[in-house]
Amino acid sequence: MNTKRLYRYIVLCTLSLCTLACNFLDRQPWDSVDTTNGFQTEADAIAAVNACYQPLQWPKLYNMRIWTLDIIAGESVVGAGGGTDGLETVEMANFIATSDNFAALDLWRGPSPGILRCNFVLANVPQMDIDNDLKTRLLGEAHFLRAHYYFILVRLFGGVPMPTEPLTAESELKMRRASADEVYALIIDDLKQAIAYLPQRSKYASKDIGRATQEAAMAELARVYMTYQPNTAGYNEVVRLCTAIGEMGYQLASNYADNFNPAKQNGVESIFEVQYYGKTNKDFWSNENQASWISTYQGPRNSGMAAGCYGWNQPTAEFVSQYEPGDLRKDLTVFYTGCPTFDGYTYSGTWSTTGYNVRKFLLSKTQSPDYNTSNQNWVVTRYADVLLMKAEALNELGRTAEAEEPLYQVRKRAGLTSRAQIEGLTQAQMRERIIHERRVELAFEGHRWFDMLRYPDNYALTYLHSIGKTAATTKHLLFPIPMQEMEANELLTQNPGW
Repeated sequence: MNTKRLYRYIVLCTLSLCTLACNFLDRQPWDSVDTTNGFQTEADAIAAVNACYQPLQWPKLYNMRIWTLDIIAGESVVGAGGGTDGLETVEMANFIATSDNFAALDLWRGPSPGILRCNFVLANVPQMDIDNDLKTRLLGEAHFLRAHYYFILVRLFGGVPMPTEPLTAESELKMRRASADEVYALIIDDLKQAIAYLPQRSKYASKDIGRATQEAAMAELARVYMTYQPNTAGYNEVVRLCTAIGEMGYQLASNYADNFNPAKQNGVESIFEVQYYGKTNKDFWSNENQASWISTYQGPRNSGMAAGCYGWNQPTAEFVSQYEPGDLRKDLTVFYTGCPTFDGYTYSGTWSTTGYNVRKFLLSKTQSPDYNTSNQNWVVTRYADVLLMKAEALNELGRTAEAEEPLYQVRKRAGLTSRAQIEGLTQAQMRERIIHERRVELAFEGHRWFDMLRYPDNYALTYLHSIGKTAATTKHLLFPIPMQEMEANELLTQNPGW
């Protein structure tokens, strides 16, 4: 067997082990690749694409590191057990981390397996003799996922090595960093391809709910334009994309809490979720784990309120103060002294170093009876986010009066039914109102750090300094290229100041 053939066989065997046991994969033969005759069948292609989703589930991304970005953003503190428990996140949040920080290393490495798997699909599936509609959809999924992985990286680190072909035994594994502009160009191209190739969610069979959709790619592209092209052309595209998504039948869930209830996941508001099966047959701490960490980690420590209760991610008093009187989201998002009971438990502020805990993702023991049994999906994008992006883009275009309606839709669901608070505002006042609304609507969903980076007028540092994080400087707006990676690859260059 020649070297390339051996590599091909190894990759196929690897893919056969990469099961993603969510809705669309909990059945044979979609969770394995037949290596007997090579990469030839529809089942082979589906399994390869399924493997592209799996790194989203891992602790290096949505099962931990993405939501800990809210701690770095100042919305909460680690809490946990003290000592070295979560020390890497504490250092990042206090802006005293060095380039050997383990959280930065996780976030650097987390997307790479997904990118490599997407590259494998994009290189091999086009030549396959399989149903053309299926082929087109699978390529759309790979384009969407590759864009998503690179979008995480470029916002955190700037330019990164950018392989777009499968790595072989002959490949040069040491690569220079592409520029951020080059990475964004690939992301935008991938997302446009995904929009062209992917079906709308309404076209999927029930067994495939949870896969990437045309509207998921549209929402991602809108977010890219908000981040990379905050100009007239970019904002016009955001308005167009968000309006089109709204015409595809999406709506706000009648109950805000339904978005985070495993019994109602992939619901009317959901655009893209990381899927969890909840029946872990392997080590809970491994990449193969199929249970969500979120309730287990964020339950109030020593409270017994839920399975696990490790006490992470404790909101700050400054964050809790942002809720307006009558905002229904407060009681559904945070625990505080005197808040409504949870599954018969009365909350005590002594369970937290700040006096607060995150309620939003907590599951009762009836829903998740043990620490490793949660099937709670992670919601990456939902329609409320799309409405707020549309409002923001309209306002930045000077169409401030038009921005009122999408903003009002989100506030109305939260019980804030008076339009007077958002009518007749100047553009600057509306901008502040939308920033506030994104903060409370999307609280602890992993958006705040990325939002802070893209807001104008040096927003991130101004805010961080206002809450006492004066050690934060311009260099911290990009994470360090991990020391371990720099030592292994002399072609890498470090971000300024690190």
